[in-house]
Amino acid sequence: MRVTRPMSKYDLVLYDLDGTLWDSIPLIMECYKKAYEVVMGGTERTDADLMSYIGRPLGDAFAMHDEETCQSLVNTYLEYNCARLKENAIPIFPGVYDFLAEIRASGVKQGVVTSKRESSAMITIDLLELGGYFDTMVFREATERAKPHGDPLLYAAKTVGISDMSRVLYVGDAVPDILSARDAGADFALVGWTKMNREELDALRPDHFIDIPERLPCIIKASEL
Repeated sequence: MRVTRPMSKYDLVLYDLDGTLWDSIPLIMECYKKAYEVVMGGTERTDADLMSYIGRPLGDAFAMHDEETCQSLVNTYLEYNCARLKENAIPIFPGVYDFLAEIRASGVKQGVVTSKRESSAMITIDLLELGGYFDTMVFREATERAKPHGDPLLYAAKTVGISDMSRVLYVGDAVPDILSARDAGADFALVGWTKMNREELDALRPDHFIDIPERLPCIIKASEL
């Protein structure tokens, strides 16, 4: 009997948003600092400290404060962030539209898994006209446990009828993304345009490295560029 090999290495590609598909890290840092300025008159927290929370639920970034202060910081961040998002303040990374279109045309399913809340994420998804590329979108509200747990990735795969997580690739830029993929049993691809600490990321040994956007479709097809 002739065995037909799958045309693609993966059946589903899932993407983080911040720092992966769009260049939102500068705005996130701006919003962190604005929240502290409004609520507490400022903060002595370093940029490295604040950046270490990117990719995790927003409340985690302020969880070291008492509950009332934490909630005030979250609310202020969201209010300011929403206003800036509506100004179309986040650009998409070069090459993203191209690989999204190529992978979609190949028949491989695509989706988003993010720790952002749906209301804020959809502002930019709509402005950048990204929704049409995705078969599933999983936001913070979808699962009780967020990244770095694997629950959001497992949930995303389930929504499109995929149970074999070895056939799922998660594309991201931060430590919580890698840990989430590992926990879910999926492979992970690190984007070369990450603004996070590369030594820390490399130490976790990503399955793939996307040095240029054109590399991703080749990874999916298990072919050379």
